[in-house]
Amino acid sequence: MNPENTVSIHPYFKPHEGKWDEFVGSLQAFVDQTANEDHVLCYDFTICDDTVFCREAYIGGEGALTHLENVGAMLEEALQISDLIRLEVHGSAVELDKMREPLKDLPVQWFVLETGLQK
Repeated sequence: MNPENTVSIHPYFKPHEGKWDEFVGSLQAFVDQTANEDHVLCYDFTICDDTVFCREAYIGGEGALTHLENVGAMLEEALQISDLIRLEVHGSAVELDKMREPLKDLPVQWFVLETGLQK
């Protein structure tokens, strides 16, 4: 994994009252839909109290945008039963700049890579 071209997306969701089981029940479908993407590096969900977090990383801004297009319809459905309480996108300035216009309508916090390590 090269820090210079890796983009990670960090969405935090809070399912609506009474929709927890439905929301959590949809997570495997997101994983299945993502499994065959060529540029996905990792994709999983974690839970803390009433918050669901998706840990996801891609090769380049294009890879991240391709993923968002791939799961777009599913994401729209998920946002009918949950709130997106935080959305971070992390990566190099070059890769983030590829995503700024397509994601301009979302409440993104952009985290620009300062330094890193590849092993």
